[in-house]
Formats: sequence, structure tokens, C-alpha cells
Amino acid sequence: MKIKVFAPAIVAVLMLPLGLTAQAPSLSIQVDHPTAKVGPMLYGLMTEEINYSYDGGVYAELVRDRVPGRGFGGLTRWQMVAPGSSFAHISLDEATGPSKELPRSIKVEVTAATDAAPAGVENEGYWGIPVRPNSTYSGSFWAKTSIDGVPLTVSLVNDITGVTAAKATVTGLSGEWKEYSYTLKTGAVPVTVNNHLLLTIPKPATVWFDLVSLFPPTYKNRVHGNRVDIMEKLAAMDPKFLRLPGGNYLEGQTIPDRFDWKKTIGPWEDRPTHNSPWRYRSSDGMGLLEFLEWCEDLKMEPVLAVYAGYSLAQQHVDPGPALEPYVQDALDEIEYVTGGADTKWGAERIKNGHPAPFPLHYVEVGNEDEFDRSGSYDGRYTQFYRAIKQKYPNLEIIATAPIKSIKPDVLDEHFYMSAEKSYSDTHHYDTYDRSGPKIFVGEWATREGDPTPNLQAALADAAWLTGLERNSDLVIMSCYAPLFVNVNPGGMQWSTDLIGYNALSSYGSPSYYAQVMFGTHLGTEVVASTLSNAGERVYSSVTRDDKAHKLIIKVVNGTSNAKPLSINIDGAKVKPQGKLITISGKTPNATNSITEPKAIVPVEHPVTVAGSKFQQTFAPYSVNVLELSY
Repeated sequence: MKIKVFAPAIVAVLMLPLGLTAQAPSLSIQVDHPTAKVGPMLYGLMTEEINYSYDGGVYAELVRDRVPGRGFGGLTRWQMVAPGSSFAHISLDEATGPSKELPRSIKVEVTAATDAAPAGVENEGYWGIPVRPNSTYSGSFWAKTSIDGVPLTVSLVNDITGVTAAKATVTGLSGEWKEYSYTLKTGAVPVTVNNHLLLTIPKPATVWFDLVSLFPPTYKNRVHGNRVDIMEKLAAMDPKFLRLPGGNYLEGQTIPDRFDWKKTIGPWEDRPTHNSPWRYRSSDGMGLLEFLEWCEDLKMEPVLAVYAGYSLAQQHVDPGPALEPYVQDALDEIEYVTGGADTKWGAERIKNGHPAPFPLHYVEVGNEDEFDRSGSYDGRYTQFYRAIKQKYPNLEIIATAPIKSIKPDVLDEHFYMSAEKSYSDTHHYDTYDRSGPKIFVGEWATREGDPTPNLQAALADAAWLTGLERNSDLVIMSCYAPLFVNVNPGGMQWSTDLIGYNALSSYGSPSYYAQVMFGTHLGTEVVASTLSNAGERVYSSVTRDDKAHKLIIKVVNGTSNAKPLSINIDGAKVKPQGKLITISGKTPNATNSITEPKAIVPVEHPVTVAGSKFQQTFAPYSVNVLELSY
């Protein structure tokens, strides 16, 4: 689509014929004239293993490469520790591991050590391990030793000062692989991020380690759960769904590297780990059940994407008999999510620790299959569609590319745009065919700002969202992507990303706060409204919640000038007291960062309106939600 070039507003005024004056900007609202119902799942989350989103991100594991990788570089995050006169050597043992799925281990050969100078191995974490005062950390590891009874000390140690923040002793190591647990409790220590996890022994012996793990306190105290600060930010968005397990992450670079869900459930020692498309290895600690529990913790539904026979390196499976195992795998996955104890995979979920089934209404077949140059998606989607509908007739099946041989229930469309494109395309869905499939905007973003969006992107994002809201009879779901980025050097593969973090803290971008405002202030119906004479880069949407008697007016002012609007409300008597929530900044480049996380945040003010016709001025470069009662 061509980008529109807009003339400045002042030019439009000067070109008016003599004797005419510009009409005042206005927003006319007909409260008693609903034009569309707002889908109950309009705003949600899209998750993807990119930018260290799971490992090193929302998944709270603090140990990096808890399972050693293959070959050269397999021990990159593990270092030998041998102070004083002690001596140790570490290596990757390719033939000794705790399980068939985890055949490798970290071999630590200590040839000299004492109580005063123990030797062993340390892990650097994800750009450090955060330590906070008066906190309890829960850890575990698998180990075996050449000498029974070797005591092992686990410590959290500051990289710079060498001070130990917490330590614990683990006894009973033997010549057989076993899992051991430990607890680290900090006292009145300072908050720091430059720490490492240390495992040492005080005498000569060989110890093999695998699945070395450490978790801080987690969201809702879930065992092996998610980071508190990041989950709180997600909860503030009031999301209604989570599109999981990701897009490219679902497909994998090759078919063997796809998200093979059956290898991500059950005990960790049964999860072989796998390569993500973004050139680092996934621990698979964030497996299918963990995704579903993430949904449960935030009271949202899964939108389950199933692997559909296409991977990024242009590997595909032809429709027909060759595709049948993958179709069956999808049916099994749906059964794992929704099945009861009387089903094979429902029983497996119960065995994994979750007796209750999860709600599920939408299943997505593949991801961005328009990139499959074989042209096989039409046949692949149809085969999945018919099999899923036969067993689960009430599920809505989402297509990721246009289909000719069958009408999809929902079509997933993706948009990555410049600010100019987002502004110019706010009417994208106004003239869409309403007899076609419903629309899921499963990935979208204004890509301006690095590593997270600036205010310009937030303004354009909000403008785009007003178009989705006005067309929410057609657009039933939407989610921004990517959701997360680790802001440390080397942590980002894609900009621009909604929420940034390092090991210690996190922050929301201006676009994040725009999402919070839109997601938490949304009616159940779109009402008729007309924005007139407002000029370029001013946008609006209006919804009502008739049960709560709330009118929600959203106005985006992407210009450098304050924008007064005459607001005319018909069809309801509004109460005089309301509230105005705004994010704004002095320049479009204003932004938030890990060091200045609150430069752009919503500000709420009470407002008083004088009846059904009043004037409200909206600040330059601002996203606004005006909420009134009637």
C-alpha cells in the first residue's frame, strides 16, 4: 500500500475560499445506536521464544543453560572455580547423563581441594543472577559422583566483591544419578544483579551435573513458575487470551526443531530441549502445561497453535497420508488441554499435576503459512480442519493464510508497520467483506524505537487500535508482537518489543501503556460516532458498556498541538463527573528504558462535563481515554 503524504493543517485553512471559515473539530456520539458488539477476546497476548522471552525472560529460571548444549560451546555459561591451591577441570561428557533424553552432563574433576579452598563450577545466569534481601530461592540439580558421600556447597556469590549472599550444603551424593534439592535464603544483603551460582566440593572427586536450577519467588508462588514483575505487567493489561507457543517457535527452523509438545511435558529429565529459530537453545522448561498455567494465572484463555507441517527452512509435509501423524498429534494436543480422566492425554495432564481441563475455543493451524512456497497450505489446513471439526465441532479453526478450498472460521493477519503506515491504515478493515471469515490480528506492531517502542510508535499503535475497535464485529482478537525483549547486549534479535527487562527489573514501553489503557477500558458495544474537521493524525473510537452504564471515548492526538474537540453526545444523559486517562510527551521520540522506566506513563485526572455537549482539549502527542457514566 502506498504511504499517504499529508499537507500541514494550516495549509488547509489558508486554502479555504474567501468568506468561509473552518468548522470546529467535533466528535458526535450516538450512545443509543450500537453498530457492533465488541468481542470478549479483542485484546490478548502473543508469545514467542525470541529476545530471550522465556529462558532469561518471563520464565523465572535463573540458571542459563541448565542443560549443557552439544559440542563446542556447550559449556559457554559454565566456568571452572579453583581458588588458592585447589585445582579442577570441567568438560562436556557426551556419554553420561541422567536420562535417555538428556545424554550429556557437566563433568567436574576436582584433583585438589580443601574446606578452606573448595573447587567446582559456576554459572553466570542470564547476564547475571539477581539477589534481593530476605528472599528464599529454591533450587535443584541432578548429580552423581565418583566417591559416595562427598558434601557439596551451593552458593550465591557476588561477581565483584566475592561476598556470599546465601549458601546451602547438600549431602548424600552417590555413584547413581539422583535429583537433589536445596534452598538459599538471603539476609540483609543489598539488591544486586552481578552474582553467580557456585557449586563446590571440599576434597578430590569427580562430580557430574545436569539440570542445575535456581528459582526466585515466583508469581502466585507457582513451583517453577514465572517472574513476578513481568507477570504483574501482563496482568495490568487485562489480557483475554494467550496465543501460544509462538509463531516461528511453533514451526522451528526445521521439522525436527518444531515445538514438539509431547517432548515438553512431564519431568524435566524427560524434556530433551531443542533449538529455537533465533539461534539459542530452549530449555523447554516453558512446556505446554506451563503455557496453560500461565493462562490460568492471568485468567485468560489459550489460543492454541498446532504444528501444521511447515518449517522455516522451506521444509513441508504434503497433505495426505504423510501429514496424518501431525494431524493426530494436534488432536492429541487438544485432548491434553481439554480432556478428562477418561481420555489418554487428559489422563496424562492429570498425571502431570493439573486435574482440571483448560477452556479452549480457538485452534490455529500453523503460522504465517503464506511463506510456504510449496503452495501446500490449502490442502494441509483443510486436512487439519476436517479432522479437528469431526472430533471437536465447537472449536473455531484459525487459518494463517487465505484458503480457497474451504472457508476458515477465522483468518490470522499480521502487520508490522512504520508509524506513517499505521496512521494511514487505520481504516484497513472498514470495507472488508463481512461474509468472509472473522479476523484475528495475531501479530502487529508499529516498529519505531529500539529496543522498545517510543511515543511515536505508541501514538500510531493507538491510532491503529481505534480502527480495530470500530470494526470489532469483524476483528475478534488482536495481539501485539513481540511481547518481550531482554535489553542486555546480545539479548535482542528483533525490535521493537512491548516490554523490556534485564535480570533484575523490567519496564513497559509507551506502547505497553497504550495497550493497558485500551485493554482495561473497553465497552461491550461500539456505538455510532463521527469525528469531523479534526485534521490529520487525530483518531477516535467509542464504546459503551450498557450494563455498567459506562461510555468510553478514546482519542489519539498525534500532532504537536493541543486538540480541542467539541463532543456532542446524544441518546443518553451523561453524568457530570468522569475521568480522563492520558499518556503524552514533549516529543514523539520520548520513551521509557530500563534506567528511566516511568518517563511516559498514564496520568489520570477527574473531569467535569457540562451536559451532553462540552469541549475537551487533548494534549499534543497523546493517547486518551475519557470515561463517562450515563
